Amino acid sequence: MTVTRSRRETVVFKHPFRIASVERLLPAGSYEVITDEESMEGLSFPSFRPVATMMMVPAPAPHSSVEMVTISSIDLAASREPMRWRPNSDAPVDLDKDRGRAAPNTDIRRMLAEIERNAKVLRGRHLHLEPELLATPAKPLVGALPELKGPGRDLRIDACRGIALWCIFLDHVPNNIGSWLTLRNYGFSDTAEVFIFVSGVTCALAYGKACSRDGWTGVISRTLWRSWDIYAAFLLLTVACAMMVYLAGAGRFADESNTRILLEYPGATFAHAAILQYRPVNTDVLPIFVVYHLLFAPLLWLLLRVPKLTLSASLLLYALVHVFGWTVPAWPNNVWFFNPLAWQLLVVLGAWCVIAGKGLRPWLTSRTALVLAVLYLAVSLIIALSWSLKPPEELVPQALAKLVYPVDKSNLDPLRLLHFFALAILAVWLVPRNWRWLTTPVMRGAIRCGENSLAIYCLGVLLALASHIVLVDISDGLPMQVALSLAGILVMIAAATLLSSIKIKPRQQPGVT
Repeated sequence: MTVTRSRRETVVFKHPFRIASVERLLPAGSYEVITDEESMEGLSFPSFRPVATMMMVPAPAPHSSVEMVTISSIDLAASREPMRWRPNSDAPVDLDKDRGRAAPNTDIRRMLAEIERNAKVLRGRHLHLEPELLATPAKPLVGALPELKGPGRDLRIDACRGIALWCIFLDHVPNNIGSWLTLRNYGFSDTAEVFIFVSGVTCALAYGKACSRDGWTGVISRTLWRSWDIYAAFLLLTVACAMMVYLAGAGRFADESNTRILLEYPGATFAHAAILQYRPVNTDVLPIFVVYHLLFAPLLWLLLRVPKLTLSASLLLYALVHVFGWTVPAWPNNVWFFNPLAWQLLVVLGAWCVIAGKGLRPWLTSRTALVLAVLYLAVSLIIALSWSLKPPEELVPQALAKLVYPVDKSNLDPLRLLHFFALAILAVWLVPRNWRWLTTPVMRGAIRCGENSLAIYCLGVLLALASHIVLVDISDGLPMQVALSLAGILVMIAAATLLSSIKIKPRQQPGVT
């Protein structure tokens, strides 16, 4: 089993310097360098080899934030050589003149860096010429995942997942004032759509990178392992929920958490949980991710070859679900709360945006799309508030309110889907890649939670159940609701920070993604 770890170090540059991966002179100072390493199998002793090196550098003017760029370890070592570049000039030092002050292996490292760059060029030419060398007129893969070669990990993805996890926790606590900070009360959709769409994006990025490095065997292996991770987490979370309810005295909590049948008939219930037919309350999203990860390898294969046809098939399946009412049965009654036949559209759409959605960005950033999105969000805001507040109810015709209510979450109602699209357009306009707020402590906490999404989601479910028990047995007053909401988010951040600080972690693959 391959084990990966992330190693962080601070590198101090006393003078301005250049590095091959950045096309500008960087100022002196301390820079954080992150190295991803994976274990080397077949050895009698633990050994790791670097697979990727990233550096946090100041963003180009006029921005005041930082960005993460992918660099070469050889380039980093060469840039640390004394007098490699003049401090106050873009011109290189005369190496013959300054030979005595340079490290003795500068020329060797320069040669190795040149060899590495030439190898990359040759590999690029090979990929470019390969379709012409094949005897059959096969069509090359769409774009060869160009988004995977960007300037570094997009911190917006992890920040978005982390905030979604906080909101899911707040929404899972019944009668909680903190839920008014989430999307649920201000439109047709909530953070579930955001979480699942972003999971499709991260799956395409992570498994696409695995495909480029290890081939389809590596993709299938990673999807199977990730499915097993989520499956095992689901079963453990089911047992943990039952234990917590039992320790709380069962009673109403057993009914509200759907664990009474597990406590009364543990054998039969756990057997149905093992085949994903039984789920305690608030754990419904995990079984659909088990299924989606199992099927992501063939989905990625189709998206790389026929992206438009694959997206069209996903849209057709979504439409047929609403026309014929297709569902997946659950036990002991009812159906899956998140119908995987409908919610698959968001996963496919997220992956499609990474692989073939580059042409969609001009439309998303157009003023027409922005105006339509804002109008739809405003209308949905008024209608959603009318369901819970009296004054907005007088502004909405009753016929219209009854027509759209209730908005079906299980089958991803089209109104919810459109609301999510409108939010996505607004986010594209308001949150650029180098958004300066990503470096604030709050956003760093969200990023840490997003990086450990599976563990933090499971923790959030248990925290929500514990908060519900406290509100019922101790106090349900407003101060207690605020305290539990804040404490829950702080515990999630602390746990995520601890997980990120552990040097050897389980395979870093897409979260619950």
